[in-house]
Amino acid sequence: MNHLEKHLTSLETYIEDHLHTNPVVTKSTVGWQIDHSLKVINSVVSVLSKSNAVDYKKNMNWKRSLIFFIKAMPRGKANAPMAVQAVQAISLNELNAQFEDCRNSLEILRKLDKNANFKHPFFGVLNLKQSILFLEIHTNHHLKIVQDCYKI
Repeated sequence: MNHLEKHLTSLETYIEDHLHTNPVVTKSTVGWQIDHSLKVINSVVSVLSKSNAVDYKKNMNWKRSLIFFIKAMPRGKANAPMAVQAVQAISLNELNAQFEDCRNSLEILRKLDKNANFKHPFFGVLNLKQSILFLEIHTNHHLKIVQDCYKI
């Protein structure tokens, strides 16, 4: 989970510049990228914590296998579900509150059963280890987008 924490720490350095945008890289703001990443982490941990570990069954998914192997997601190939998209302007206060929630979520993650699980729309049912890897890859994906907003 050290990678996830490292990515979050890096994302947090951009929080003050949440209104920054670079249309060459993305239509959304830096704040949207951060907000989305935090919403995903907090919602996945919420589902994991409510799941029944006994119900988990190992499953094969070629999309998941590929993404987990290369540890990267292609840009522009999927749309975020509405539940993890901002519906209003993203404020600095809201982002700070979500970071605090995220820190609490990481503490919850550390205590979950290895078969805690959630169903991802493309990758199928993920156990705890797979969920953490997904969160690392996903958060890094959005961190790279944020970083690229400052390169061009």
